[in-house]
Amino acid sequence: MATKRLTMAQALIEFLQNQVVERDGVEQPFFAGCWGIFGHGNVAGIGQALQQVAGTFRYYQSRNEQAMVHAAVAYAKMKNRLQTFACTSSIGPGATNMLTAAAGATINRIPVLLLPGDIFAERIQAPVLQQLESEHSQDISVNDCFKPVSRYWDRIYRPEQVITALPEAMRVLTSPAETGAVTLALPQDVQTQAFDYPAAFFERRVWRIPRNRPDAAQLRRAAAWIREARQPLIIAGGGVHYSDATEALRAFVDRTGIPVGETQAGKGALPYDHPANLGAIGVTGTLGANRIAREADLVIGIGTRYSDFTTASKTAFQNPDVRFVNINAAEFDAYKHNAIPLVGDARAALDELLPLLEGYAVESAYRARAADYNKAWDAEVERIYHLEHGPLISQGEVIGVVNMLSRPQDVLLCAAGSLPGDLHKLWRTRDPKGYHLEYGYSCMGYEIAGGLGVKMAAPERDVYVMVGDGSYLMLNSEIVTMVQEGLKVIVVVLDNHGFASIGGLSKSVGSDGFGTKYRRRTEGDELAGDVLPVDYAANAASLGAHVIRASSRDELADALQAAQRHEGGPVCIVVETDRSQRVGGYESWWDVAVAEVSASADVEASRREYEEAKRNERYFL
Repeated sequence: MATKRLTMAQALIEFLQNQVVERDGVEQPFFAGCWGIFGHGNVAGIGQALQQVAGTFRYYQSRNEQAMVHAAVAYAKMKNRLQTFACTSSIGPGATNMLTAAAGATINRIPVLLLPGDIFAERIQAPVLQQLESEHSQDISVNDCFKPVSRYWDRIYRPEQVITALPEAMRVLTSPAETGAVTLALPQDVQTQAFDYPAAFFERRVWRIPRNRPDAAQLRRAAAWIREARQPLIIAGGGVHYSDATEALRAFVDRTGIPVGETQAGKGALPYDHPANLGAIGVTGTLGANRIAREADLVIGIGTRYSDFTTASKTAFQNPDVRFVNINAAEFDAYKHNAIPLVGDARAALDELLPLLEGYAVESAYRARAADYNKAWDAEVERIYHLEHGPLISQGEVIGVVNMLSRPQDVLLCAAGSLPGDLHKLWRTRDPKGYHLEYGYSCMGYEIAGGLGVKMAAPERDVYVMVGDGSYLMLNSEIVTMVQEGLKVIVVVLDNHGFASIGGLSKSVGSDGFGTKYRRRTEGDELAGDVLPVDYAANAASLGAHVIRASSRDELADALQAAQRHEGGPVCIVVETDRSQRVGGYESWWDVAVAEVSASADVEASRREYEEAKRNERYFL
């Protein structure tokens, strides 16, 4: 048998280079390259292996390990999970820096391969620099922390173990149902050890992404339930996008007239102006979507995991006879809410369900009601876009200016704070891939790194990152990487002097925004003094971005147009906003527990409101 003598690290990288995915007859390399930051735990192993193949497998240099995983995940999401990156770190803090982003990848069902360096397998050197020692076991390192946030985890103690570990890693990474973060912990000595690997291990391997079909009997049951429904509602989740089912959904909706509410991950499943599109649903939902959901007698969930924001903490669906049909690649999600589970690919399921509904459509009055809600919501969006209340521009107005000046094919990206809720309600999505929110984990710091990943995945599109000052301060390092790679991402920083989102939430539970404003400490030992003099524009400029300051609606519009004309490298627009001018809620609720006992009358009043609202939470049995 032909063999190749390689180090374990060299074998790993050569294997990754030859992995291909195929769906619907289209093939592409699964790995677009490798992100990394080197230290003593990976420089001599993975680092040397990457240097050896620099002309054929690109290495990208990051500034923060968490950020590089965010970038990889954003890239994979933009590619509908058909392509991703590997990410390598040194041992210790370099590895654990990736934990937050690994959790986000797994929660959001996005594939990414993590290759953290590890302690010496031979152990004679222990304790080595950055090693966590345990008095209970020598078979432990900080990389064990990745176990609960990984869909597959392994530690490679011998160089030949990658022969069995890597195919298993690929099985999980390419699975529509099981994908997420995959972690292979790589002891630093084993990375450098050589082995005579079978040459066949490095042959081109195609992983075919199936379009699994639901059970035929379950399809017939689901069709019967739909025919019986008088007020059905579709909830479109991220699975609509990942299965490339937007056209299939539109055909299904046009034929049946069933209205659609969109989750954060599902936004863009229909164009914003489609008459059946009720827009955002749940805690951050529109008036029409939340009212239709409250009365629905059948909910058809497509590619959604029914997070608390989607279900308004189990208060959204109040019809006592409501039933559920769930289309999902993951059996775990398909069975939620005691549903008829259509376990399979969303596009395939819709294509097979539609012929079973021949002759069925909702009543014309119900279809017209959804269309009226769509038009009324668009008028509400227009009102918020043009508040012009001054002197500071509102967050809703900032969203409006960016939306109106961007092209349909451009991408809006965000992750945390109050922006995601406002964007979910207000952003007019005109392209299925034009709205990119990380809201399964809602991770502060995803925004700028994620914008980098999206731009790498779609260089032909302008990418607009909207980020609050809190998230900007947490993780802005990949502006430097944008400069290094010559990638233009337009970053709009909203300066509202602190954590405005949680400030608003704090007020809603009676705590008056405690600890959420960026203020100096006073003599009374409170954070209530002068506003901190943070200059975000100067900070971004120091990282290499082209910077524009804007202090009004007109200046913001001028800044965006200048950013669009700018050639090469990131652009950062800083605009001060009015944190007190908020977009309201629209007949929805979110369960945030309020203190049951307090010395504050405001907290006690909030608790009474909380207990009243909580009565609407329900099980679906």
